[in-house]
Amino acid sequence: MPKAEALEYEVGNRSVRLSSPDKIYFPGPGYTKRDVFEYYLAVSEPMLRYMRERPTALQRFPEGIDGEMFYQKRVPTRGVPDWITTAEIKFPSGRKADELCPREPGALLWAAQMGTIVFHPWPVRAPETEQPDELRIDLDPQPGTDFTDAVHVAGLAREVLADAGLTGFPKTSGGRGVHVYVRIEPRWSFIDVRHAVIAFARELERRDPDRITTAWWKEERGEKVFIDFNQMARDRTIAAPYSLRANPRATVSTPVSWDELKSVEPDDFDLRTVPVRLAQVGDLYAELDGVAHDLSVLLEWWERDERDRGLGEMPYPPDYPKMPGEPMRVQPSRARDTGE
Repeated sequence: MPKAEALEYEVGNRSVRLSSPDKIYFPGPGYTKRDVFEYYLAVSEPMLRYMRERPTALQRFPEGIDGEMFYQKRVPTRGVPDWITTAEIKFPSGRKADELCPREPGALLWAAQMGTIVFHPWPVRAPETEQPDELRIDLDPQPGTDFTDAVHVAGLAREVLADAGLTGFPKTSGGRGVHVYVRIEPRWSFIDVRHAVIAFARELERRDPDRITTAWWKEERGEKVFIDFNQMARDRTIAAPYSLRANPRATVSTPVSWDELKSVEPDDFDLRTVPVRLAQVGDLYAELDGVAHDLSVLLEWWERDERDRGLGEMPYPPDYPKMPGEPMRVQPSRARDTGE
């Protein structure tokens, strides 16, 4: 079969070339590179509204989801259109990189042409890349639990956020989990915002300890929904609203209302259905930027837990340098076996 000719698309005031449009990216449903590209073209307006000025790592699958995958955290210095913009971010190691920082829809389509399936924006906006403007809550069902359990926990999360004076916006993860985003004032450090999420997670766990856990070590979690506080650590990212996920169904991480969260399923939202949904109900994250919240209440909860309950720092991800106040970074069963 002859190779399909490259196509040219007008995206805003840019011309973006799509090579190998017939290459299969999702073998199950048969979705091609062109299908992925045109999906991102269809959702580029709400996606860019959210991602504008956010340093973004690209999860690339140049041969489709069954081929090699890699994360691109640095935009190459050669072979890139001169209108592609970047922002400098700093990794936990102290090293720096210039990541894609979309300022126009063409940047998203350029990334799709490069085989990007999943977009992973940071919770910051340039130029304030050291002060998160977003509190992200990741409700992660553990083995033995499912999306229904995550939805139950999301309802409690909404109550806890309200008690802290915060408004959250839910979305499906594209898998079994639920994400809740809160716009915050960009005046706290990554450490402060992570502490705020830990304090939130502990309060949430106290409300339903039989179904919710903050245990970092998998062996301690049980059949519960884990509140993954380390998603607020530096260089930890979550799939963007409207990003495809690299699974056989080509699902989409999709904003939903609190009411409909109780009745939807993750498979409801995919490459074909989400553009139709957008035309029908609009962008449910359009109001996310409406109010930038104060984190003071959650940070007071952090101080209260530390002062009155002896609850302090939690383990960081394994690739982090040792952090101030961090407990021993070894799973409990190994610590008992070695006598540490």
